[in-house]
This record gives sequence, C-alpha cells and structure tokens, in this order.
Amino acid sequence: LRFALVCAIRRPEAWMGEIARLVLSASLVLFLACDRAESAVARQAHPEGGPPPLRRATPLAGFVPLATELRVAAGDGRNSRQGVCRERIRRDMMMESAGTDPRRGREKADGGVEGYREDTKLVKGGYRGPEWTTDPLGKSVVNPPTMHASTITFPTVGALREAVKDYPFRGLSYGRHGTPTSWALEEAFATLEGGHKACAVSSGVAAINCALLAFLESGDHALVSDGVYDPTRSFCDHFLAKFGVETTYFDPVCTPEELEAMIKPNTKVLFLESPSSLSFELHDFSGLAKIGKVYGTAVICDNTWGPSIFKPLELGADVSLNAATKYIGGHSDLMMGLIACTQETYRRVKLSVKALGCPAGPDDCYLALRGIRTLGVRLQRHEESGLAIATWLEQRPEVTRVMHPALPSHPQHEIWKREFTGSCGLFSFQLTDEIGSEAVDAFCDTLIQGLFAMGYSWGGFESLVLPVKINSARSVTKWDYSSPGCGLTVRMHIGLEDVQDLKDDLERGFAALKAQQLEVESNSRKD
Repeated sequence: LRFALVCAIRRPEAWMGEIARLVLSASLVLFLACDRAESAVARQAHPEGGPPPLRRATPLAGFVPLATELRVAAGDGRNSRQGVCRERIRRDMMMESAGTDPRRGREKADGGVEGYREDTKLVKGGYRGPEWTTDPLGKSVVNPPTMHASTITFPTVGALREAVKDYPFRGLSYGRHGTPTSWALEEAFATLEGGHKACAVSSGVAAINCALLAFLESGDHALVSDGVYDPTRSFCDHFLAKFGVETTYFDPVCTPEELEAMIKPNTKVLFLESPSSLSFELHDFSGLAKIGKVYGTAVICDNTWGPSIFKPLELGADVSLNAATKYIGGHSDLMMGLIACTQETYRRVKLSVKALGCPAGPDDCYLALRGIRTLGVRLQRHEESGLAIATWLEQRPEVTRVMHPALPSHPQHEIWKREFTGSCGLFSFQLTDEIGSEAVDAFCDTLIQGLFAMGYSWGGFESLVLPVKINSARSVTKWDYSSPGCGLTVRMHIGLEDVQDLKDDLERGFAALKAQQLEVESNSRKD
C-alpha cells in the first residue's frame, strides 16, 4: 500500500500510477467491508448496545481484565465499543485457528474450588489467571499483578453512576475500597476459612476493631473471652467504653451453661479466641457458639493461631478474623488483617471497614496471597517442630508444665482432637517456682545469642522466645503462679530451623539459667 501510494502521488500519469490507484481503491473497499462485518457481529452478539462482557461471571463484582480496564481508563483514542469488539474477535479467531481455547476446562481452578481438599484450596483459592491477561491466546501469570491505585477513572457518566449505586460493593470505585490485587487475596482467605467473602485491612488489630464495630453501638453489651489478645481487651476497655459499650469477660474454659447465664438483653457480640493468647486454653467452641446463636449475638472468632487447621465458621461463628501479619504472611515482613464473613454478616463488616478507612496496601496483599499458597507446608513443619520441642520441654526438670493443646497432658486436649485438624509452633511453658526472674532473663539472653530471637508477634520462619506474665492480660480467672511448683512463664514460637539445633540452643539456655540461679542463691545466703 505504501508503494502504491508513492506511485500514485509521484507518477500520476504513468501506468504505474493507474495500477496504484486501482490497488488503493480495492484496499478501501475491502477495509469498509471488514469494518461492516465486525460491527454486524458485535450488534448480533449484543443487540442492547455497549461493549461485550469483559469477563465470565464471577462472585467478585468489578473484577475485570487489568489491561482492558487500564486502557479504557486511560482513554487510548479508539472507540471503546469497536476496539473491544475487534480485540475479542481477533482473540477468538486466533484461538480457533490454534485449535484450543485455554479458557475451557478451567472453571474450577478459576476461583471455584468447592469440592477440593484443603491443600488444593490453599493453592487455587482466588486464582483467576484468565482474567489477569488480554493475551490473544490466553497466556497469563501465576500471581495477580500488583495494582497501586487511588483515583479510579470512569469512561462515562453512566459507569460512574453505576459504581455509586451500591458503594462500595460495585467493584472498582476508589483505591481504598479494593483493587483486583486485594480481591484475589480476599477470595483466597474466604476460601481458606469457608466464608462467603472477606475483607483485607491494614493489621490484625484493625481486623478486630472493624469486626467489633460492625455489630456494636452505644448501649450494647459484649461478652469477651478473658484469654483474648491484649489489644482486643484494650480496645474494649478504653475505646468502646467511652462510647457506652459494656464488656463482660468470661473464663475461657467456661461451660455453655455458665456463658448463657451472663447473656443480657442487650448482648450483641460474643468474642472468642481459641486457644487463648499466652495461656492456650481451648473453648468448647461449638457449645459456646451455639449459645450465641440462640440469643442472636454475632459470634466473632480471632483465628490467628489456627488458619487452615481450625474452622470457626463451620462451628457456628459469624466472623473469623486473622492477623495475617503472622502465619499467613509467614516471613515477618508485612502488616495485615483479614476478616472472613458469612453471607449474612459480610455487608456489615465491609461497611465498617469502609467507615474506618483502614485498607491493606497492595504490596502487602500480594505478599499475603503468596504466603497463603505455602501455608499448608509451612504449618506442617511448624507443627512437627513445635510438638518435638514441647515434648522435649515436658521432660526437663526445670519445667512444671507445657501449655500446648496438641499435647495429651493439656487439660482441653480432647477438645483439640474434636475441633482442630492440627497445631502450630506457638505455645508457652511454666518453670518451677524456685527459678527467679534473673535466671529467666539469663535463659532468654543466652537463647538470643544463638538461633532464637526475642520480639513480639510470631508466625515467621524464625524461632522466638519471650518471657510473659499471663495475668497482665487477665481479669476473671487468674493464672496460677502461687501453687507449689508454679513459677514464671515463657512463650515460644518454633520456626523452621532444624529441631536438634534448637534443642542444643535450649540446652545452653538452661545451663545459663542454672548458673544464674545458683549465683542468686549464693548471694542471698551471703546477705
């Protein structure tokens, strides 16, 4: 065509010019015929007008192919209806000529994981590869692109009005309310917990606060386990109390009948955490949740200890939340909270998240989703190593008891066998009563000179040690520090290191503990 155009301009009288004009005329006729054919196909497929669907049906409202969404938002200068139609027709023709449609036979893997076993759900939940690409042959990526967004642009006023009809439940509207990156994580977590949908927020504490505020208002009453994570107690005692919400704490091992006696006409929330933070008692979860259901309270569970090995929603909870900072992230390098909801509670929780304005960042969402993919194999290793160290500690003469639910010696071990499918690497142990705080300090200081680290949080690949005072976060049932043999307490998180290397470090720690205790006793006799 370029050669014919040059000939028509430079040699209009020559025979070459005549041929060139004929070629140009024929090309124009062919172009117009093709354009009419494409438009006819588009009108036949979509007689109501507008662009064709950009995706197959999906439970995630607003989840569209990223490249198409960005192209329309940027305004690439093409007619959007014709451009999308032509792109779709070209894609379908190329797939037909190749003899295969990569989108076929993938319905289950593309987000529908019902019927699969747990490890497969961890790997496939939230995966929508065909929707993360506009490649003509359907070539895609394993993980979703990380979308950084604040302003979302709309191609028409009609699209803007559609987005705000049921804000923020209509897909892309504003970056704070979600993007395809966070939606993929939310779907994966909802799959993991057996929920309807989920919300991603900026931290585990944000997940707790959003869940509570979704169901509580001034004049309400909340029943909260005495063994909850300390920031949960702080939020109830200092924030909710200022707005007229009353909180009553109950013994983590209370019976359903004892819990029922505490319910008031204005009780709106039952907040559970199993096992308890620091002390690791287990609720009779299904029994307590059943009481909550009878009285119409929202049953909320902090399930940070047991992602994939404990299913609160299946046992009667309405909301199951997780500090994804810990095992889901798995590498001690992100801050994240996730809230899985039933169909009846999702809208209330989502509106609470919207009001508090605490979204998770896209990079953290990407890392958390990647963490979910390996959660099964990591937790298995944490469980094996954690039980090996806990069993070893039970044999130590310096140790009175080990608080690990998977040990047969744990008081609620039968509940653990009934309601859990595994355990993790987090537990506490109690030293004998003759060991003082200086000896415990020497024990911990020696450990952190080796493989262990000391710090708050847990769930990463590294082993951690932390001296803890359980009663600093208790008000109803005090932990026993006064009975013969009951001394100070230490919390441990067992990471992914070799178990024998950890035992060697612990041996050195106990040696330092003994030496320091002897020195203290010697100085005491001198005094």
